[in-house]
Amino acid sequence: MGNVINLNRFRKRTEREASAKQADANRTKFGRTKAERSAEEKLADQAKAHLDQHRIDREEQP
Repeated sequence: MGNVINLNRFRKRTEREASAKQADANRTKFGRTKAERSAEEKLADQAKAHLDQHRIDREEQP
């Protein structure tokens, strides 16, 4: 007689493996380290400050 296989367990295991593969792909595609995010934020702040320093303020004439 053959071994009894729980099909629900097999189905859930394959779904978990597929989910893990998708999560790994998303981490490589979208994932950034905290250092990378903070460095990008710092550069954006510096660019904004540079633009603000060179802004010409004019009084509006009615």
